[in-house]
Amino acid sequence: MIRVDDLDAGSRFYAERLGLRELWRDESSVGMGLAETDAEVVLHTMDLPPEHAVHYLVDDARAAAASWRDAGLEVRSEPFEIAVGWCAILADPFGNAVCVLDLSKGTR
Repeated sequence: MIRVDDLDAGSRFYAERLGLRELWRDESSVGMGLAETDAEVVLHTMDLPPEHAVHYLVDDARAAAASWRDAGLEVRSEPFEIAVGWCAILADPFGNAVCVLDLSKGTR
């Protein structure tokens, strides 16, 4: 997820400069598809911490956070609801953020 001030300007920039294509859009975010893959970059205007930009898709973000905690690892941000499911920010043993999300509400 990448924070932008303006979704239209962000979408134009990533399309023109990086060849991404707009896949979906809502009032606070737009999914931009990467060529020759089903991976996407999500541009958003939400107030999320900017240092948490890469997210790993998991089956269940709430279960992933619980498992992380049970293993004695840090959960930086408890699971929170997003448009497509749930997201959580974990930490690896080296202090790096490990952001996870699930699609429990379905795709766009």
